[in-house]
Amino acid sequence: MAEVSRSIFEKNFMAIAIIKTGGKQYKVAEGDTVLVEKIDGEKNIKIEFDEVLFVGDEKKISVGQPILKNAKVEGKIIKQTRAKKVVGVKHKAKKRQLKKFGHKQRMTEVKIGKIRG
Repeated sequence: MAEVSRSIFEKNFMAIAIIKTGGKQYKVAEGDTVLVEKIDGEKNIKIEFDEVLFVGDEKKISVGQPILKNAKVEGKIIKQTRAKKVVGVKHKAKKRQLKKFGHKQRMTEVKIGKIRG
């Protein structure tokens, strides 16, 4: 989901960052599209990720302990969507009881803009 389309070994290396949102960490670069857990907001609204754990480019890197101060990653909401359905089963042994359930997690697709840090 949060794959960076550019390799860190390419010559045209851009700034990358590791952000934390929704209890998960995502590796992002400028121009990437990332699917993250639900963020309130409508389409085309600009958002900022304040919890930045790492910022780096070809000249320098910065690592937070655990979060970098004054570092921000800007993004824009592309759309609100839902993830694939996860199916589970509850079973009670020797009672002939079986209950199937499913869940679709709400997700937000975000286009990463500027990385400041």
